[in-house]
Amino acid sequence: MTTGPAAGAAEPLYPLGLRVAGRAVVVVGGGPVAARRALGLLAAGAHVTVVAPFACEDVVERAAAHELVWVRRDYLAGDLDGAWLVHTATGDPVVDALVAADAELDRIFCVTAGDAEVGSAWVPAVARTTLEDGAQVTVAVSAGRDPRRAQRVRDAVAAQLDAGVLPVRRVRPTAAEGRTTPGRVALVGGGPGDTGLVTARGRALVAQADVVVVDRLGPRGLLDDLADDVVVVDVGKTSGHHPVPQHEINAILVEHALAGRQVVRLKGGDPYVFGRGGEEAEACREHGIEVEVVPGVTSAVSVPAAAGIPVTHRGLSRGFTVLTGHEDIGRVPAAPDHTVVLLMGVSRLAESAAALVEAGRSPETPVAVVEDGYGPRQRTTVGTLSTIAEVAAAAGVRPPAVTVVGEVVRLSPAWVEAG
Repeated sequence: MTTGPAAGAAEPLYPLGLRVAGRAVVVVGGGPVAARRALGLLAAGAHVTVVAPFACEDVVERAAAHELVWVRRDYLAGDLDGAWLVHTATGDPVVDALVAADAELDRIFCVTAGDAEVGSAWVPAVARTTLEDGAQVTVAVSAGRDPRRAQRVRDAVAAQLDAGVLPVRRVRPTAAEGRTTPGRVALVGGGPGDTGLVTARGRALVAQADVVVVDRLGPRGLLDDLADDVVVVDVGKTSGHHPVPQHEINAILVEHALAGRQVVRLKGGDPYVFGRGGEEAEACREHGIEVEVVPGVTSAVSVPAAAGIPVTHRGLSRGFTVLTGHEDIGRVPAAPDHTVVLLMGVSRLAESAAALVEAGRSPETPVAVVEDGYGPRQRTTVGTLSTIAEVAAAAGVRPPAVTVVGEVVRLSPAWVEAG
């Protein structure tokens, strides 16, 4: 990535990558800058010779380990013989200019650390990101002889790569295409549906996926950025309507992974909080498929928070229980300082309220039903255990919704407004 030549520069840059593995490279100078260049070249597999009367510890240690050759003297004509590339960073402009002139005569590209205009090559600010398929994306930024600006641009781009904001999914087939070894499955918790609440890891995996198997309540905004050839399988469920049963979802994940594809199971909330992520992980592992679980922000906590309700609060609640509205909630502690959070409980709201009262809760216990948390129709309806079913029915409350029972509901703006 090149942001443009330096102001007044006579020639623009022609960016390219160099394969220096197994090739001779000379570094002139032994200070910290020269050492960084030498170590970088070693990491790229080059045969490095350092020419300097004195050298910093990194160079001395690598020379003692026979990882590079240290010629312990000043630079002399002929030191560049056989080299493919030279870096000079002596700190002496006269020596650096001499090295650059010799390199020009020998048709060797030369990087000069002291004065970039003297050399014939430049070292950009570089960041490397390894993707899920093992490929490496290299970001190289040149910013017109302003290394700090180049570093800032590089870091910003690298952060977007790591976060999955940029398109990094493989496009060109590799030699491994058609392989029989399994791909991978990632169970990604998408949070309550807002794309801003997805973890950076989850977003990065979605960006690299070949197949995305998505729930109805997953953050579907992430799908808008996918390439046209990414397979999106919608397995969304609504209350009482499960068009794709769980065993078929498991089979979909296994089938695509066994075909060598990178699969993301994109869920709402957290995969392991009433998300059947454990069942899906078990099905994949039974077929030898590697599974990664990426936690998500569970709606049991985040949706109440969106309505201004903390599930715990000093003096009001010392703990909380999360259940689905389809379960027997009579076993929940009846203590007034214990919050109850019900997921998927709109259709059985009357039964749940009655069960809590029968188990010892006061009929006057505050209740809030938060619809479509973080969504465009977010709304909070409040009442008490004795009234909430009637109030919710009159208001036309519908899924998805999270119900909160306990004294913490009094902290919500909706309760305050209701008087």
